[in-house]
Amino acid sequence: MRDSISSVPWKNWSGSVECHPVEIARPVTVEEVVDVVRRAAFIGRTIRAVGSGHSFTPLVETDEILVSLEGLQGVVKIDPDRQEATVRAGTPLSVLGLALEEQGWAMENLGDIDAQTIAGAISTGTHGTGVNFGSISSQVVAITFVTADGEIMTHTKEENPETLCGSRISLGSLGLIVEIKLRVFPRYLLQLESRRMGLQEVLNSLENLKRENRHFEFYWFPYTEIVQAKRINKTDLPATRGGWWGGFSRNVLENGLFWCLSEGARIQPRISEKVSRLSAWGIPSVKETGVSRHIFVTPRKVRFFEMEYSIPAEALPSVLEEMKSRILQERFAVHFPVECRFVCGEENWLSPAFGRDSAFVAVHMYKGMEWRPYFRAMEEIFLRYQGRPHWGKMHGLKAEQFAEMYPHWEDFQELRSRMDPQGVFLNPYLKTILDTSRLGARV
Repeated sequence: MRDSISSVPWKNWSGSVECHPVEIARPVTVEEVVDVVRRAAFIGRTIRAVGSGHSFTPLVETDEILVSLEGLQGVVKIDPDRQEATVRAGTPLSVLGLALEEQGWAMENLGDIDAQTIAGAISTGTHGTGVNFGSISSQVVAITFVTADGEIMTHTKEENPETLCGSRISLGSLGLIVEIKLRVFPRYLLQLESRRMGLQEVLNSLENLKRENRHFEFYWFPYTEIVQAKRINKTDLPATRGGWWGGFSRNVLENGLFWCLSEGARIQPRISEKVSRLSAWGIPSVKETGVSRHIFVTPRKVRFFEMEYSIPAEALPSVLEEMKSRILQERFAVHFPVECRFVCGEENWLSPAFGRDSAFVAVHMYKGMEWRPYFRAMEEIFLRYQGRPHWGKMHGLKAEQFAEMYPHWEDFQELRSRMDPQGVFLNPYLKTILDTSRLGARV
């Protein structure tokens, strides 16, 4: 095991969470993970696992033992007949994508950030877009945990499908994930087309845009009627990566210039409306082709806070109309676009898309700007439309509200109490969003 470090502060990517664990353990084998868990149980400590710190909520926050999975990386094996890949839990999505590609394989869908570890991505319900695809967790066919008593337990689709539905999205509350088996596809190319469109134009043809493209998403710029629309489809055309203009758009316009504008809005919040309008009119038209892992991902170098809710897909036009009205009424100092993506209904118990085709609507605020009034107002709208928050993004809900949202909430609580009866893998934040009444004296 790599040396553990004591009393070192830890921060997440956005800087919204900081904690001072008494110890940071960095196991490099499953056996060392087992040792960490058993030692924690012996000395009466709780444990939280950390991947890359891309969650905005205090899921990882702890003043006890923090376990980094960065030493558990790589593809263990690929079964070409079953089209399944077994991977170590701490593998970042970027590393996983390259490793699969080198062997002729790819993931079926990804989000627009690939810094997360595979365990962190599935545990929080991270998703991409596409009406025929679920979240990344829906690609999982088996998960191996180290449980609170230091035992190794595997949930598989063949042997215990119900339990797997409960454990794919678990917020790290069932045990330390050490290995994941994923459904994979033969390597493929995608073509991205991105351009400026009118908001009403998109909404009028939304069903066709969703159904006729393998992946579709759009970004609406507040205080305008303009969106950036992105369509992604499989192609046989050779990879281009968009040439000079594609790289300039991603790295200079979408990051460098936008950072400068964001700093201006932070210093003078009253110019946020103008910044949003300027950003909208600066949307470039881009067409590029490449391997799937490149096309899915967009560099995100401008730091922000984020809240994202899943709503029934058919409610999206009404939700956006209410958001527009509230933003105009309150004149929030916001210049980040509102991101709209689409996910098919899932069977995973804690998936925000459980049982319904969903639109995910994300709002952002530049780091250093006041986000609370804006996020609270948007959350009120989402909740009126049966919204469920993304587990890794900011929200204001507690356990009793989640119990009303998720039909399998009780089933998940029973699974968690069996796998971690003493709450070894809980922290104060999880105790507020999960029902901990079944657990023992530790809680």
